[in-house]
Amino acid sequence: MFLQHAPLHIYFSLLISSIIQREKMASSCSLSSTVIVMSVLVLFMRSTSAHHLTTNFYSKSCPKVFFAVNSVVKSAVSKEPRMGASLVRLFFHDCFVNGCDGSILLDDTSSFKGEKTAAPNNNSVRGFHVVDDIKSEVEKVCPGIVSCADILAIAARDSVVLLGGPGWEVKLGRRDSKTANFTAANNGSFIPAPTSNLSTLISSFRVQGLSADDMVALSGAHTIGKARCTSFRSRIYNETNIDSSFAESRRRNCPSASGSGDDNLAPLDVQTPDCFDKKYFQNLMNKKGLLHSDQVLFNGGSTDSLVKQYGRSTKAFNSDFVAAMIKMGDIKPLTGSHGEIRKNCRKPN
Repeated sequence: MFLQHAPLHIYFSLLISSIIQREKMASSCSLSSTVIVMSVLVLFMRSTSAHHLTTNFYSKSCPKVFFAVNSVVKSAVSKEPRMGASLVRLFFHDCFVNGCDGSILLDDTSSFKGEKTAAPNNNSVRGFHVVDDIKSEVEKVCPGIVSCADILAIAARDSVVLLGGPGWEVKLGRRDSKTANFTAANNGSFIPAPTSNLSTLISSFRVQGLSADDMVALSGAHTIGKARCTSFRSRIYNETNIDSSFAESRRRNCPSASGSGDDNLAPLDVQTPDCFDKKYFQNLMNKKGLLHSDQVLFNGGSTDSLVKQYGRSTKAFNSDFVAAMIKMGDIKPLTGSHGEIRKNCRKPN
């Protein structure tokens, strides 16, 4: 469908532009542009139909949507590489509560309590102003057409590409929720905590229709971004399956006393924190996972072998990560007459 009807030159022009920008920002990333392009070409051959989402959904109604989203994401990530990780995380936290419906973007009001202040999100998820900027640009080229939920999906893909990771065709056609679910967002069984053990992680992802292998691949997104001291304090002071020099280096910026330096940040990937690569898995193999929920993926359990495979093979990791991201984007989308296309991503129409 996409090959027959969508303007391929638009997507490839965008992809090439992203690659050039990515190489300027992160020249130390080892992933070549060829790998990115090849991963996209392979995905062109795959089926795109699931839950009425299609890769060519806006080919006629808003063909410039990719340019509009990419221009804002590129600017934001060039100013702060961490923002790429934040946008990926927004998509993840949105999809894991009531599906990929843009509900995480809704602000609280005097009569409405959304998901932003739930424990996993409060003072943690970020990038809402970037989404606002994207929505503004998209509305200029095609008002009332593109959902905020789809904007999150595209922005997550663009962020990965800009930081050196693989590209893929994003399935689109989601509509926005008119409400949110604070209770579900606040329930640790939906969005796993950084203290989660392996069985909890596997169960949390299985509830969403994602396998243990999907979970490991998606955890690889921690090859970019940072975490707050409150998320890893217990690990660096209390756990034994951690490289001693790594723990000591993290302690310098994360005091043992609760309330002291809680918001101090540390990179999730100590080697190449602004490059989307396989180093995250190599860190785990060397007991340098920052979060407890990172290191449990390589701690004598059922996922050790997959961590080793991804640590050795960029191709294997990229391929499985892309497949898992597409699969995650299929979680309970609102389509057809359900939901709405929000004019402002922060509030229902």
